[in-house]
Amino acid sequence: MPSQQKKVIFCTAGILSFACSFGVIMALGTQLWVKAKILCKTGAMLVNASGQELEKFTGEIQYGLFHGEGVRQCGLGARPFRFSFFPDLVKTIPVSIHVNIILFSIILIVLTMAGTAFFMYNAFGKPYETLLGPLGLYLWSFISCSCGCLVMILFASEVKLHHLSEKIANYKEGTFMYKIHSEKYATSFWVIFMCFFMHILNGLLIRLAGFQFPFTKSKDLETTNTAADLMY
Repeated sequence: MPSQQKKVIFCTAGILSFACSFGVIMALGTQLWVKAKILCKTGAMLVNASGQELEKFTGEIQYGLFHGEGVRQCGLGARPFRFSFFPDLVKTIPVSIHVNIILFSIILIVLTMAGTAFFMYNAFGKPYETLLGPLGLYLWSFISCSCGCLVMILFASEVKLHHLSEKIANYKEGTFMYKIHSEKYATSFWVIFMCFFMHILNGLLIRLAGFQFPFTKSKDLETTNTAADLMY
């Protein structure tokens, strides 16, 4: 492939990697990882509410990795509240999982920034066949992709398996009991998913630039080795 086309491909991959790192940085600071509607189970059962009456007992919450906010409703009007995971919810949430989510998100940012630098170096510099060259680009893309996947898996397990939204809804609530009416992943979670997908795309762009995947041999090399074997 002509060098000019390789420059275009590597620059495109570098821009995608930079956009990914910027997106993850923004996602870390937002409250838009999960949005949920919470139902005041105690109040609804007391008055035997159903249909549109449940709206008086339905509030909502949204949160990110560090803080969030919501509104509780139990038939007595809206009660806004705010919370922070550290230190407010330390005794309520699975701390080890939550810390690992933050840790892998930070690692993802560092790796994608490094990937951006290496893509640009391969586009305009003269890389050697080492970690600075195509092998390194495959390595950075694979590790970044794995980190993004781990962030999504860990966060999904915290929300679904450990019922994170329900624990937040019932935080410091001794009188009423709340349960989750509905919940969905919000913008920041899907930013991580897009970052995961971009690193897969970057791997394909490296292959498109004419570089073999690691641990694979070209057909020409295999033919040469076969011919050499037959000579001996």
